[in-house]
Amino acid sequence: MTHFTAVLFFALFASVVFGITQRETPKRMVHYGIYCFVLFAGSAVVLSWVMFLIAR
Repeated sequence: MTHFTAVLFFALFASVVFGITQRETPKRMVHYGIYCFVLFAGSAVVLSWVMFLIAR
């Protein structure tokens, strides 16, 4: 398993938990879970590029 795959798994599991615990209706749970997943995965990609550019 690569680091990126591990980040995606973490984002998936954390988003499921956040969606279930932070919203009341199933529709809002799904929307919030997707929103959290995009933020987790997107921030991981952006921060990895920032660290790559700083290390150069």
